[in-house]
Amino acid sequence: MSAWYLFTALGFYPVAPGSGEYVIGRPFLPRASLQLPNGKRFTVVADGLADGHGYIGAVTLDGKPLRRAFLRHDEILAGGELRFTMQAAPNRDWPGIGAEAPYSMTSPAAR
Repeated sequence: MSAWYLFTALGFYPVAPGSGEYVIGRPFLPRASLQLPNGKRFTVVADGLADGHGYIGAVTLDGKPLRRAFLRHDEILAGGELRFTMQAAPNRDWPGIGAEAPYSMTSPAAR
């Protein structure tokens, strides 16, 4: 449970262990930094995170818009910054129509 809590607080978590993908959720910390075993650092920033601003408006990875609702393990290991823009209402346009979906054992036709 402690690992689940830490991942959730960061704003992403492994839904299917072994897939190498982490589904993005809402972060609970305004800023956190992970010192990685390869010497790099991965930082998570939640701009605007406050009471009443619990929804994701946008996400960038290393300054580029992230148009999918998951991260890959190699993206985390590369170091860099995951930045959330938090807002008061859900952004129903993020990550966008036709966005790449995370790993699932369910076939695309059944989703």
